[in-house]
Amino acid sequence: MKLSKRGEYALRALIDLGIAAELGWPMLQASQLAVKEQLPVKFLEQIFTQLKTAGYVKSKRGKLGGYSLAKKMDKIRFGAVIRLIDGPLAPIRCVSQMAYARCSCPDEVHCGLRMLMLDVRNAIARILDRYTLADIVAITLRKLRRDKITPPFLPALPELGSILSSVTADRNGGRPKLISSVPTSQKTEKNKRQASRPANQMLKKGKKTV
Repeated sequence: MKLSKRGEYALRALIDLGIAAELGWPMLQASQLAVKEQLPVKFLEQIFTQLKTAGYVKSKRGKLGGYSLAKKMDKIRFGAVIRLIDGPLAPIRCVSQMAYARCSCPDEVHCGLRMLMLDVRNAIARILDRYTLADIVAITLRKLRRDKITPPFLPALPELGSILSSVTADRNGGRPKLISSVPTSQKTEKNKRQASRPANQMLKKGKKTV
């Protein structure tokens, strides 16, 4: 088995759709995926057409449209997708289960090469048919979090200090607001004195008129 570029891009696109769905982006545009994977948009569209026909993805037109998974991730197995795009997993046709063709060996039953290639085919199929898209998406996200790397399709958060500075500046006409260093207890005492002044003045005036 040799994974073609078309097969590779199809698997990477499915993984990207799975990651985006886990991060709250159930639909992505082909242009977003093309930029991330550095692929021609038209080529990616052709791959999506094939995946859509097979029922792996679905699409929605419009400005807010794009592509999303049509199946649950635990129902998408890598072996099936590779067979769809690239054909049999077997390295030679005489050991293929879905596209068998007799080889040039005169004694196929006792052919040592065929026995070897059959083991190779079975080992490949055992791995690719075991792993689902859900498995690979979970492994990928776990490694991204471990290495503290922002997952794709999730914008990096700015520093908290820059957010607070910009908000404060906007509320003060573009000027940063200075926070007073006067303790709260001193402010409270000052407010009490100011509040008592009008009452004292009223008492003094009352004494003069009596």
